[in-house]
Amino acid sequence: MLAKMMDICDPWRQTIGLLSLMSGRVDPAVTRLAALHVQFERRHSPLPMAGERFDAQVCLIERPTSATATIAWRDATHCSYGDQLWHAARARVSGVCAMSGRAIRVGDAVFKPRRGRPAPLNASAMILAAVLNEAANGAIQARFPAA
Repeated sequence: MLAKMMDICDPWRQTIGLLSLMSGRVDPAVTRLAALHVQFERRHSPLPMAGERFDAQVCLIERPTSATATIAWRDATHCSYGDQLWHAARARVSGVCAMSGRAIRVGDAVFKPRRGRPAPLNASAMILAAVLNEAANGAIQARFPAA
C-alpha cells in the first residue's frame, strides 16, 4: 500500500503518466496510475468551503442561454479550463461561490460545471446565479487570488 501511495505522490511519475495519456499511448499501468492520482487528488484536495481562500481565477466568457454559461477556470494546483460549459442548478450542499467568495447555502440557485467522462476536476465548484448575472451585466469583476 505504501508503494502505491509513493507512486501516486511522486510528481515525476504523475507527469510521465499524464503525458503518456495525452499522447495517446495506451498502457494499462499508466492509465491506472493516472486514475489513482485523480482519485487521490479529489479526495485529499477538496475545493474550499465558505470563508476559506480560493485560488482559482474564474472569468465569465459568455452566456449562450439563460441556463448555461461558458467559464474560463484557471487553478494552478488543480486544473485549467479555457472554455468550460456550466449549467444552472440548485445547490445540494453548502459551499463558497468561486467567483465572488460569498457563502452558498443548500437550495441556492447556482451554476455548476457540466458533468462528463472523466468528470472535471472542479466538478464540486459552484457560482451563485446572481453573481453570474451581475458579471454578465458588467457589474462585477471575476475574483482573483490575493497576491
